[in-house]
Amino acid sequence: MRFAKGHGTENDFVILPDPDGELQVTEETVRLLCDRRAGIGGDGILRVVRTSALGETLAPAARTAERAEWFMDYRNSDGSIAEMCGNGVRVFARYLLHAGYVRGDRFEVGTRDGAKGVVIEPNGDVTVDMGRVERQGASSAKLARQVVHGAQISVGNPHLACEVEGPVADVDLTQLPELDAEAFPQGANVEVYTETGPGVLEMRVYERGSGETRSCGTGIVAAAAAATPEGEGATWRVRVLGGECTVYLDASGARLSGPAVIVAEGETVLV
Repeated sequence: MRFAKGHGTENDFVILPDPDGELQVTEETVRLLCDRRAGIGGDGILRVVRTSALGETLAPAARTAERAEWFMDYRNSDGSIAEMCGNGVRVFARYLLHAGYVRGDRFEVGTRDGAKGVVIEPNGDVTVDMGRVERQGASSAKLARQVVHGAQISVGNPHLACEVEGPVADVDLTQLPELDAEAFPQGANVEVYTETGPGVLEMRVYERGSGETRSCGTGIVAAAAAATPEGEGATWRVRVLGGECTVYLDASGARLSGPAVIVAEGETVLV
């Protein structure tokens, strides 16, 4: 099995090129590949498949993905399927260019949240149009040592973005957050953030299906949206454990911009 390894602000992924949809990617295969001691290691899997060869029926909300040649089949490190991954799209786009699957600096990537427009910036950063960000009310989560309150945000996948007092480094994210099952029947990513300066947020995240990660693109957007007064636009620099991304919010939705790199390629015998 061919693979590549890439990351966006240290949110890292095992990339599986499968243009014709021939691979059978099981939950067990994903867990093995993402294992940081027994496998390659990663927060998730990005299977690179032509949309026409995907072999599954897309939900109505994702039908726009059919206009993109390439589809990002994203799996969390526990093998579960996620609707969207912001850093994953940026790394996926970088790989498409690296492998020669696309040309130019503007194209679309298909996801389970529809087609996402991508721009390769002059400085090499990758910007993805995340679409509309939906506020869905307020909720809370019990972390290991505290209860946090925040905004329910949909960025194609569910989030609870919580502003906290003091450094985010003091928040214990070692355990699975306890969420309101009514508000989040499928679970959610939980972000804790604080504003450290004008237009600057510091954030950490517990990702559904992966645990705490060094970065989360949709989580970065969710935190920026939660920190912005409803109905207003804003630009935020969001600092995470793995680096920094920029979020642009306006009436049309959100754009996420930051670095994305391919660090390795090879073959694995894990099946």
